[in-house]
Amino acid sequence: MKSNTKSSITLPPEELELVLELKAQLHAKSNVEVVRRGLRLLKEVTNREALRQAYKRDSLAVRGSLEKEIAELDSLVAEGLEDW
Repeated sequence: MKSNTKSSITLPPEELELVLELKAQLHAKSNVEVVRRGLRLLKEVTNREALRQAYKRDSLAVRGSLEKEIAELDSLVAEGLEDW
């Protein structure tokens, strides 16, 4: 893709109003800057969510074996304490 490739999008009036409001709030130089910042934020959030889901999946995958190991070691908790 060439650098500075032109693209044009048409927004409904409500969405254009939102872009203009954000442009003022963010002190953005242009409407395009608002859209770019929004796209970057969306990518970050999406990446974070994917990472969160991966951790959740992996945690669930090891939970069963971890519970089994803890149950096996549970009988050793008080081992040797009767001497005290």
